[in-house]
Amino acid sequence: MNNQKEAGMIYGILAYTAWGILPLYWKLLKQVPASEILAHRIVWSFVFVIGLLLVYRNLQMIKTTLSNKRNILFISLASILIGINWFTYIWAVNADHVVEASLGYYINPLITVLLGVIVLRERLNRSQGIALAFAIIGVSIITIQYGRIPWIAFTLALSFGFYGLLKKMVHVDSTVGLAVETTVLFPVALSYIILKQSEGIGALGNISLTTTFLLLASGVATATPLLWFAKSAERIELSTLGFLQYISPTITLILGIFVFKETFTQAHSWGFIFIWAALLIYSLSKTNLIKTSQSILVKSRS
Repeated sequence: MNNQKEAGMIYGILAYTAWGILPLYWKLLKQVPASEILAHRIVWSFVFVIGLLLVYRNLQMIKTTLSNKRNILFISLASILIGINWFTYIWAVNADHVVEASLGYYINPLITVLLGVIVLRERLNRSQGIALAFAIIGVSIITIQYGRIPWIAFTLALSFGFYGLLKKMVHVDSTVGLAVETTVLFPVALSYIILKQSEGIGALGNISLTTTFLLLASGVATATPLLWFAKSAERIELSTLGFLQYISPTITLILGIFVFKETFTQAHSWGFIFIWAALLIYSLSKTNLIKTSQSILVKSRS
C-alpha cells in the first residue's frame, strides 16, 4: 500500500469513526431541545466552513455554484433533506433510539440502490436483488419486534438517500457543498436561536459553560468528519470506501447496546443478521463489478 492509499485509509477510518461516536456528543447536550441543537449545528457549521473557505480563498466557488438556477433548486432541496436528517438523528439519540438510528445507516446503501431503480430507472443485478430481499426480511423482523414500522431508521435512510441523489446532480466540492447548504438554512436557524435567547430560554449561557462550548463547537464536530471523508475519497478506491462506511453504524450500534443500555432482543439480532448479510452481498457485488469494469478497461487498452 502506497503512502496516498495509507493516508486515504486513515482519513476514511477517522471520518467514519467520528460519525460513529457522534451520539456521545449529542448525549452531552440532552438537556437542550433537538430543534435548538440543530439550529446551532447549522449556524456554527456555516461559520466554520465559511472560515475555511476564506483561509483557502475558495469563497468565490459559492457564488459560482449559486449562479446556476438548477443548482439553487437542487441545493435548496438537499439542504431541507439534510436538515431533516440531522434533526431526526439528534432527536433519536437523545430520545434513546440509538439502536434504531444505527439501523437507518445500515440500510441506507440499500435504500440508495432502491432509489436508483425507482427514480433513475437503473437495473438491479442478481446480487443486488438478493441483498434487497435479505434487507426486507431483516427490517420486517425488526418491525414485528417493535410493533411498528421503524420510522426513525426509514426517515434517516430515505432523507440521506434522496440527499445523496440530489448531490449527484450537482457536482460541487464537499466543503463548498456544506457551505452552500448551511447558507440556505442559516437565516432560519439564526432567527430561531435569536428568538430563543431573547425569550430567555435559549441554551447559550443559560445552562452551563460546557453546554455553551459544545453548542459552539458543533460546527467543527459536523464539518471535520466531512473534510476527512473528502480527503479519503480522493485517495482510495470506491469499493474500499464502501466497506469503510459500515464502521459508523457499527460503532453507533455498539454504543446503543453497551453504553446507553438500549433494548436489543433476539429478534433484533436476527433482524440485524439478515441486514448484515444483505450488506455483505451488496458490497461484494459492488467490488466484483468494479473489478470486472477495470478488467474490461485494461483489455480494451491492450
